[in-house]
Amino acid sequence: MIPIRLVLADLKRLWVGSLVIVLLIGFATALGVTVTLQERALRLGSARAADRFDLVVGAAGSETQLVLSAVFLQPSPLPLMPGAVLAKLAADPRVAWAAPIGFGDSFEGMPVVGTTTAFVTDGGRAALTEGRDFAAMSEAVVGAAVPLAMGDTVKPMHGLVGEAGHTHTELAYTVVGRMARTGTPWDRAILVPIEGVWAIHGLGHHHHEDGDDDHHEGADADHDHEAEADHDHEAEADHDHEEAGTAGSAHAHPDEHDADHDREPAEGAHAEGHGALPVFDHIGPPWSADMPGVPAIIVKAASIADAYRLRGEYRGNGTVGVFPAEVLTRLYATLGDARLVLTLIAMGTEALVAAAVVLVTVVHLSQRRREIGALRALGAPRSSIFALVWCEILVLVGVGVALGFGLGYAAARVIASVMTSRSGIVLPVEFEPQDGMFALLLLAVAALIALVPAFLAYRQPAAAALRG
Repeated sequence: MIPIRLVLADLKRLWVGSLVIVLLIGFATALGVTVTLQERALRLGSARAADRFDLVVGAAGSETQLVLSAVFLQPSPLPLMPGAVLAKLAADPRVAWAAPIGFGDSFEGMPVVGTTTAFVTDGGRAALTEGRDFAAMSEAVVGAAVPLAMGDTVKPMHGLVGEAGHTHTELAYTVVGRMARTGTPWDRAILVPIEGVWAIHGLGHHHHEDGDDDHHEGADADHDHEAEADHDHEAEADHDHEEAGTAGSAHAHPDEHDADHDREPAEGAHAEGHGALPVFDHIGPPWSADMPGVPAIIVKAASIADAYRLRGEYRGNGTVGVFPAEVLTRLYATLGDARLVLTLIAMGTEALVAAAVVLVTVVHLSQRRREIGALRALGAPRSSIFALVWCEILVLVGVGVALGFGLGYAAARVIASVMTSRSGIVLPVEFEPQDGMFALLLLAVAALIALVPAFLAYRQPAAAALRG
């Protein structure tokens, strides 16, 4: 057999060609490895981010958009459900807790989300790492990655993240707590009582007399808002403590509330002093049927069976109940198709590289005929010549595959880091046993392909090589 040092010496002497082959194999392998690692990281990261969301209920519409907005905090307007849906869910004995999710504001590029303490602490199972939970409409709990300290003030800006809007001056939040790191977009969210979101957008206790209903339904949005504001000023003193235990409700009829929900409050109306903030008797449950609308409700069912029953019951009549895991599975199928295309492209590239390696090796052998003939003349058996050529190709492929795995891992880490900085989802880039099997498969294919030039060298007569 040819000693390995002879193989390495031969490759060192022909280092330029060897380097080109290694780089070709490395880049082709890196493409496939990057696609595989990144698709896996996206799948694992998104699944972990959705772990705490058993069931999401929203208004009828796109299930995918509901999950992307409510679970991954992707900025997109969602239709509102009547407050009666929240009240019904919260009172259902099959529900451990139900937390509304309200959007519409941001602060320095971070979403301000209205919810309840049950969601913040996951029903008491998740402890805060700093401070305490919010206990008033003007308090906030921030995610682990929010660069705010305890006692800092948050003045939200109207509009979703990335949208321009005016800064709300009616209500400012004081940071009183910080959640544990979750590796999800919620690490960069600012959580406030849902009542704060309702109040800052002019929803809540709008006290109307029965005779005013037709007037409000027939007026335009601006006149409606001013009439409500004037009436609130006149009735505020009499109703501040009215109906304790029914937060966010008064004498308004459900149809009237629906009209309020379907339109935005006049921009800047509260900031300019046209009306006081709506009054809430307390924050959090119990809820009443005439509460303001919400775009999504996170439901923690008492059991798995209850979760399936609830999902079935809320898939109709203007609502849709979804399991985020099921929606993600459909997205994974779509990603799987894209991954298949990219994988086929990578495999095609590797096949072209393999063919190029064989071609280069065959051409190289024709240029080394005298060298091979000299080895045969010095007594080297055919098997040694075969082993020399075969080992050289296998070493080049092995180094190229190792380089490709390293480059692919580095590229996947860079892509994951960029995606994490934009989405907040931690994407774990990690190898699995099947990746090792893929590397062995590449080497096995290379070993078979290397037999072609090795066999050509094996059949080359010594005398003919020396004469050539």
